[in-house]
Amino acid sequence: MAMFSTGILVLTSPLQTLPLRIAPVLSSAAQLVERTLYVHLHPGLILGSESHPRPVFIPPVVDLSTLISRLYTNAADVCGHLDIRVLLTNVRAQSAACSGTMIPNGPFPTPQSLTHSPEVVLTDFPLQDPAQSHQVMQCLQMYTGHCYVCSPSLHPVLLDPQLMRLQEKEEGLNEPEGNAETLETYSDVVVGGTFDRLHGAHKTLLNISCLLANRRFLIGICDEAMLNKKVLKELVEPYSLRAQRLQEFLQDIKPSLQVQIVPLDDPYGVSVVDPLLQCIVVSEETRRGGEAVNRKRIENGLPALILHEIQLLKDAHHTETEEEKISSSSLRSRLLGTLLTPLKDKSHLSQLPYVIGLTGGSGSGKSSIARQLEALGAVRIDCDKLGHEVYQPGTAAYHSVLEEFGSDLLSVDKTINRRALGRKVFGNQERLKALTDIVWPEIALLVKNRISQAREEGKQVCVLDAAVLLEAGWTDMTHEVWVTVIPEEEAVLRITKRDGVTTEDALRRLQSQWSNGKQVGHANVVLSTLWEPEVTQKQVLKAWNLLQKRIQARQEGHASSQL
Repeated sequence: MAMFSTGILVLTSPLQTLPLRIAPVLSSAAQLVERTLYVHLHPGLILGSESHPRPVFIPPVVDLSTLISRLYTNAADVCGHLDIRVLLTNVRAQSAACSGTMIPNGPFPTPQSLTHSPEVVLTDFPLQDPAQSHQVMQCLQMYTGHCYVCSPSLHPVLLDPQLMRLQEKEEGLNEPEGNAETLETYSDVVVGGTFDRLHGAHKTLLNISCLLANRRFLIGICDEAMLNKKVLKELVEPYSLRAQRLQEFLQDIKPSLQVQIVPLDDPYGVSVVDPLLQCIVVSEETRRGGEAVNRKRIENGLPALILHEIQLLKDAHHTETEEEKISSSSLRSRLLGTLLTPLKDKSHLSQLPYVIGLTGGSGSGKSSIARQLEALGAVRIDCDKLGHEVYQPGTAAYHSVLEEFGSDLLSVDKTINRRALGRKVFGNQERLKALTDIVWPEIALLVKNRISQAREEGKQVCVLDAAVLLEAGWTDMTHEVWVTVIPEEEAVLRITKRDGVTTEDALRRLQSQWSNGKQVGHANVVLSTLWEPEVTQKQVLKAWNLLQKRIQARQEGHASSQL
């Protein structure tokens, strides 16, 4: 059967049995849906009856909260490529449903629009009589159409109930008794976090918060000042994108809520001054932060918030260097070595050799990565060595530098004293530019000669190892830009140990270069030597293997265009 981009899964099993079935159900659904899977809960729904069922309000119970956590955990394990979203429009406390805010005609007076229009509707409803399949699927279509705006050609699919029964038999588990205990809900709920690359743990937090909130949901998103200690902070998505994705997700999940998203510049934000807040949702890891918020509120003369704690989601796919929980830092680390931004049109460059421009700040491990790529078969072009060559007596740059900066730079052997030259340009941007205007074009000429030589030798890949690749504008000679990053504090430690300079000197050197964030903004691929050498080697090998696939695809595309 053809794959669908977006689907909606209507779960009809009782809440107490669904945790046993959700993994095989999701696995089966993932064979049909490839991008977004919405999950609609209606335990006990009977499809195929004479009177077509309509959606009803479901009370928030403890079982439902547990199921949401289980569902997102299973989704990360069996269908991590899918964007799973548990919809809560039809979940409402009885007190709210019976109050003046009650929505006429049930939870869906009109079909709810979703960010992505579903093209297929799936259900775990067990078909007792195969002859009823057409009637059940027709009923499923009508039911879903009452709830959501779907594709006009919505395709109904009954997931094989044998799949669920088989799973229970294999596990040898008895159906647990349900916990019908009502979940305490609140008018105004608050959470805080980075919310980078929205994943299952974020979605669990957001879904349970929406389950708890009856009126308003306040979310603080960490802004620049709160990102300094984050692993690979340069790869954290921009605040505006994180806020946009949160808004879109929550609009799908529970559109009746008033959602307020604010930047978080300190650990507390508005949570310590907003008198209407009643509850803060925390994890085992952030509970202390919630307690600190309450101390501040009490200092400010406000009542403490109820702390609702959720469990962290375990990441079944984590590596030795990653956290055991599902986390954004793990997702960012998995991006290392992959293509992060589309390649620009470089049709003016020869097909081969394919040129990688490799750069990074002082102490970032750029040259060690260049040597590893060289060991894999790349031709390494060391621009630092070429820089020494252009100062040699008799070269064009040699004469230009003496003319511009004076013959007092000459040593006894008639070579340019680069230390003396450095003192003349240090701290003087105008004089430094005068020097780079002389030297950089000459280095570029040597680079082009090395690339031409590699082409004549039939080499496939060149790595241009250049600290000033971006500043010098040498990206025009490269097919891709790779950037190595490490935190500033780690770079300072490495520089002081390697070069025997003071911490202040190391900091000045780093601050005179482009920041990690600015360099990453120009990168196609990002690498980091922050961890053990073995981890870096795996990163580089992954990057190399993916590069080979891109080169092959480019060559095949070029060949087909010539036909």
